[in-house]
Amino acid sequence: MAEDKARKEAEDSAKREAADKKAKEAADARRKAEEQAKAEAEQKAAAEAKAKKEAEEKAKREAEAKAKKEAEAKAAKQAAEKAKREAEAKAKREAEEKARIAAEKAAEKARKEAEARAEAEQKAREEAEAKAQAELAAADLGKNFRRLIRETGPISLSQYMGESNARYYASRDPLGEEGDFITAPEISQMFGELVGLWLADLWVKMGASDNIHYVELGPGRGTLSKDVLKTAGKYGFNPHIHFVEGSIELRKIQRQAVPTVHFHNDLSTLPEDRPLLIVANEFFDALPIHQLVRSAGGWHERMVGLDDDKFAFVAGDKPMDAIVPSSWKDAQQGAMIETSPAAATVMGEIAQRLANQGGAALIIDYGAAELASGSTLQALKDHKKVDPLEMPGEADLTAHVDFEMLQEVALKNGADVMGLQTQGDWLRQLHIDTRLEALKRKSPNHAATLQRQRDRLVEDDQMGELFKVLGLCGRRWPIGEGFA
Repeated sequence: MAEDKARKEAEDSAKREAADKKAKEAADARRKAEEQAKAEAEQKAAAEAKAKKEAEEKAKREAEAKAKKEAEAKAAKQAAEKAKREAEAKAKREAEEKARIAAEKAAEKARKEAEARAEAEQKAREEAEAKAQAELAAADLGKNFRRLIRETGPISLSQYMGESNARYYASRDPLGEEGDFITAPEISQMFGELVGLWLADLWVKMGASDNIHYVELGPGRGTLSKDVLKTAGKYGFNPHIHFVEGSIELRKIQRQAVPTVHFHNDLSTLPEDRPLLIVANEFFDALPIHQLVRSAGGWHERMVGLDDDKFAFVAGDKPMDAIVPSSWKDAQQGAMIETSPAAATVMGEIAQRLANQGGAALIIDYGAAELASGSTLQALKDHKKVDPLEMPGEADLTAHVDFEMLQEVALKNGADVMGLQTQGDWLRQLHIDTRLEALKRKSPNHAATLQRQRDRLVEDDQMGELFKVLGLCGRRWPIGEGFA
């Protein structure tokens, strides 16, 4: 029994071991199968991943190649378009440059032709003017006046004075010691220097623009302009220069002093494109005047007639009350006043120019601040006063300037009046004495002469009180020195 039990237990143990072994082998087989399946799955996944990666890389390469190809095509297209545009732009520039050059050549040709025509026309005008002035200078004006008076009656003083001065200035250089009179610029350089400083100061205050014209009326020998431009030029003042001068003889002298000048017979041909700085020194005094006399029957003009063969003043028979200033309408019998429509006309045009173009003007001349009764007509010959009716066309005829009227006309025509000063006070305010001392230090041997020149310009018993300085300007232009 014990043996059977032991045997049975041994058999059962062997069975269990066999079963365990079999189970273990089965488990090992399953594990191997699972491991193999897993390995195969992993291999498959790796293969699929690799294939996917390779496919993605291939797709990427193909996409990059495609993008590169498209970019290259686009760049090539853009380059072609750029090259086309550049070629078109180059062709356009070349065509424009060719057209510009052709236009410039045509314009230059037209300009030269216009200049040639203008020069020929100017030459013809100058020749005609020179011929007319030569004929005027050669004419016997006294003889012509006498014949006219005998045929038509007395002539106005304005006609007598205008034609006499026209002949006088057409036939000579009247200035200087060798002439008949001397003006402030010829007396001393200080006069022109201070006028130049006045203009330069005003010009700088207005911004120192290059677009400016300098104009002188009745410039004499050009001495004033020469001194003005030299002094103002130190401050960069370089304007276009214009002279209003009718005398061919004086124009020749003036061009030597100021070679770049443009000449005009009157103000009407002055340019209108920019501001004007105008100077008129002893210009208005030579313009023709009318003399009006109050009689019992009203105001009548003083005319020029004949007493035998001599010129003499006679009373006109036409009433002139209409042109008498209102403040003089009821003046006492025998009162005489002078009026100058020519001066009023010139002043009106100056004022309109300043109002429309801008700028400033200096009017320097001898006369009174207010209209007064009496004759101021005078004639100068060889620096001496002579009878105004003695030698028509051979002496300089002048009269005091009516500064009261000039200011009224200026305001009426749109200009601003800076003020009216005596020449002496104006030059003092511009520091003529400081300039005098500088010149004395520079030339001590000429100190006495310089002092005499200064005194002649400034002192009341010489030119200082009788001569006046009137300043005008366009709207929004500042008040110049000496008028504050």
